[in-house]
Amino acid sequence: ELPESWADMQEPLLEGMCFTLKYLGMTLVEKPKGEDMAAAAIRRIVATARVGARKFQKVILTVSPRGISLQDADTKEMVENISIYRISYCTTDKLQNKVFAYVAQSQESGALECHAFLSPKKKIAQAVTLTVAQAFQMALDLWEAANAGR
Repeated sequence: ELPESWADMQEPLLEGMCFTLKYLGMTLVEKPKGEDMAAAAIRRIVATARVGARKFQKVILTVSPRGISLQDADTKEMVENISIYRISYCTTDKLQNKVFAYVAQSQESGALECHAFLSPKKKIAQAVTLTVAQAFQMALDLWEAANAGR
């Protein structure tokens, strides 16, 4: 449950805001951003996830101005750490409104990957999206502050 004024709370975001989600999967995308591209990618991921009838990995997604980190909720093992500078887009899908997704450039291949996650509630998916947007703004503010003296 997020307080109404959560958008003003910069302190917790500096440390990292955590969300427990289920990882649905990843697909490669052509464009770094765009609603249509993301919606199509999410449809592909969800369709593949439904066919696979496997249990989804429960992850703790932590958002901070440094980026997004993914940790296995059961083993606490670090799955991935994505720099904020490699993330080009994030969204809550309009039709699958419990699905949060982001597009990032792979560190290994340089390919654009769309990763999708299922949240327990629509509000949580929206909160993750807003938190990532807030982290972008904060990262920009910190970067501008650091470069102001040049």
